[in-house]
Amino acid sequence: MFDIGFWTSRLVLNNLAFVFFIGFLTTVYIANAHLAERNVREIQVLQKDLKEMRWYYMSLQSENMYNAMRSEVAKRVREDGLRPQTEAPKRIVIK
Repeated sequence: MFDIGFWTSRLVLNNLAFVFFIGFLTTVYIANAHLAERNVREIQVLQKDLKEMRWYYMSLQSENMYNAMRSEVAKRVREDGLRPQTEAPKRIVIK
């Protein structure tokens, strides 16, 4: 009957350029999938770092607001002999 191996090998040899092109496209497709996966992993790591930095920033901001309160400032400058003003400021009027 027909020799299928002969026809198959002849078909492949006649279309060898197309077979190489398909192999090249397959390689590019696989490389693109690996690159995309690596980028996704890198984005996840950066998002985690960003979340940690945001927590750190918020804790520093909270600590700064606490230290800037009038009572905290008064406690810290009491050592230097400074006291908060207890009486109302006086207005000087010049005619």
